Amino acid sequence: MPDTREGKDPAYPVPIPGTGFRAVVFDLDGVLVDSYEVMREAFSVAYREAVGTGEAPFAEYNRHLGRYFPDIMKIMGLPLEMEAPFVRESYRLASQVPVFDGVPEMLRELRGRGIPLAVATGKAGDRARALLAQLGLADMFETIIGSDEVARPKPAPDMVRLAVSVLGARPEETVMIGDAVTDLQSAHGAGVAAVAALWAGVDEEALLAAGPVAILNRPAEVVSFCAAAGQTVASGVAS
Repeated sequence: MPDTREGKDPAYPVPIPGTGFRAVVFDLDGVLVDSYEVMREAFSVAYREAVGTGEAPFAEYNRHLGRYFPDIMKIMGLPLEMEAPFVRESYRLASQVPVFDGVPEMLRELRGRGIPLAVATGKAGDRARALLAQLGLADMFETIIGSDEVARPKPAPDMVRLAVSVLGARPEETVMIGDAVTDLQSAHGAGVAAVAALWAGVDEEALLAAGPVAILNRPAEVVSFCAAAGQTVASGVAS
């Protein structure tokens, strides 16, 4: 079981039910797959086609990951015409997206324990399902929900609430694993336990400020975290 991290007091302490977590919702990019380089290339191509010369502001785009692409364009003041080439290039480069080490084994272990799984992603649903199918992972999930399939995408709770409903679980029995502040905000809004995934090398300080009940450094820790249910994470963040 992960050790409790001293001196860290989460903003949203969540009592973990003694019966354990009965459902898990995952973000996709940065949690299941390492799509950073493909997104950077797709974003750069889309910027050149829709905006023109100059360096594509991918660092700023990266700060908004987890949100729906059109919403990010509005926040950044970039033309929505970037979406079509971004999606085109994302499909073209999909074969270059690797799965994080340990993810397939972690998913199989959870499934073997009878825990239903879902994906709630900032991607459009069709693109997320196509990518996971190409990687041979789509059948691991009861549902794969994209940002275009709910009225309000992340950071609103709609996607996580829908996933919880499909999985047949109660919010207090469910955990959301994400690598972005928007993931954790969506989880909080849906009343599920928000857990930060750090294996993509994301900003730990920003995620801690968003109040996760735990931070995990490797995919295998998802299994041990769920198995450790029965404690109340109120005085620290498990790491």
